[in-house]
Amino acid sequence: MAEIATIARPYAEALFKACGASAADWLDPVAAIAADAQMQHYADDPKITSGQVLGVISGVAGGALPDAAARFLTTVLENGRFQALPEIARQFHALANAQSGVAEALVFSAFPIDAAALTQLSAVLEKRFGRKLELSVQQAPDLIGGVRVVVGDEVLDTSVKARLEQMKVALAA
Repeated sequence: MAEIATIARPYAEALFKACGASAADWLDPVAAIAADAQMQHYADDPKITSGQVLGVISGVAGGALPDAAARFLTTVLENGRFQALPEIARQFHALANAQSGVAEALVFSAFPIDAAALTQLSAVLEKRFGRKLELSVQQAPDLIGGVRVVVGDEVLDTSVKARLEQMKVALAA
C-alpha cells in the first residue's frame, strides 16, 4: 500500500499544480473506473494501446474527456500506473483540501446520524479541531453508543465502548 502511495504522490502533485482543484470534476469518475478489476486487467494487457483504454474510459464516463484529462491519463497509462489512479485521486483531494483549509473527518457512529444531528456535530467538531471539516459517516455498531472521530492522525473517541475500556483499566489498576 505504501508503494502505491509513493507512486501516486508525484502524479497527484503534478495534476494539482497543472489543473488546480477543477480536475476533481473528471478525476473522480475516472478513478472509480480505474478501481474496477476488469478495467485494470484490460489496461494492463500489452496488446491494448493507451488510446484504446482512453476510448473505453470516455465511453464509460459518458463522453469525451477534457484535453488535460486525456493528456494526464495518457501519461499515467504509458508509465504503467493505471492501478494507481484511485490513490492519485485520494492524494489529489488531500492536496485540494489542504489548500482550502479543509480536513476530512471520518465519523464512526453506533447508529445512523440524521442531517440535523450531523450539522450540529460538524459545528462542534470544527470548533474542537480548529478547522473546517468534511464529514463522512460510517456505522460501527460495536461502539454501542456515541461517536469516534478520526481527523488525520487525531482521534476523538466518545463512544460507550471506549468509556467501558477506560473503566476496565481503572478497575484493574
